[in-house]
Amino acid sequence: MATDALRQASARSDAEIALIANRMRHDIIEMLGAAGSGHPGGSLSATDIMATLFYSGLFGMDPTDPENPERDRFILSKGHAAPALYALFVQLGYLPHDEITTLRQVGSRLQGHPDRHACPGVEVCTGSLGQGLSIGSGIALGFKLDAERGGSEPRRVFVLLGDGEMQEGENWEAAMFAGNQELDNLVAIVDLNNLQIDGHVTDVNNIEPVADKFRAFGWEAIAADGHDIASVRAALEAAVAVSGKPAVIVAKTIKGKGVSFMEDQVSWHGNAPSPEQTEVALAEIDAAYEALLAAQKEA
Repeated sequence: MATDALRQASARSDAEIALIANRMRHDIIEMLGAAGSGHPGGSLSATDIMATLFYSGLFGMDPTDPENPERDRFILSKGHAAPALYALFVQLGYLPHDEITTLRQVGSRLQGHPDRHACPGVEVCTGSLGQGLSIGSGIALGFKLDAERGGSEPRRVFVLLGDGEMQEGENWEAAMFAGNQELDNLVAIVDLNNLQIDGHVTDVNNIEPVADKFRAFGWEAIAADGHDIASVRAALEAAVAVSGKPAVIVAKTIKGKGVSFMEDQVSWHGNAPSPEQTEVALAEIDAAYEALLAAQKEA
């Protein structure tokens, strides 16, 4: 199946994507509670972005074949947010739901950071922060060269970055390279939740102005509300329409989004909820799901 057909086959409405994102949050909390370790904050902040990307109709994928050569590529550079990726793969059908409780267990396909050799759908082993944009730039360049030889449109590459991760210098080398190579099939998405393990990014090592820095390297920069499905979709549509240069979406988010006691709390960067906290969080997420369903019925 050609890439355009793969993209169109995945399209869902904003309302459907909101429900998918909610179920992803449920599975993130469930797997972290079972594991007793992991990173809830950055997984929850990225959930709406990832759900919208994969179900926007702009990302080429085949749920029956994660290795389809015509697929677009997604790189989770902030690899500690692996629970969000695994929750997405459950929605896509790459993983059975009952496997999520094996997170971080010895021999599990669901390692603490994504393992290309273990889990279907993972494109790159990530975890050492700062590497994803360099890898994505190389893949995007290869796709452009392939497309030039074949007379077709290049496959797309999307890279999700953390804002704390942007303190790594390799990102800016990759930004310079991608701008110089005019990689208009490359889209970077910055999950700007303003928290890292040591505190607020603006206090630890401020990376602002993010958009202006990318523009200085020859990128198109687009702002988005990372928890508004329509805003993320519009930003993605604008990004893939850019010609002659790469695009970055700077998505404002809240760490721990969807679980009230985790939101904007640095303590939830890398601590899993207790059994009691897991129960409370799941109840809150399930209540939000019922509210979404009710709103859709009234619409």
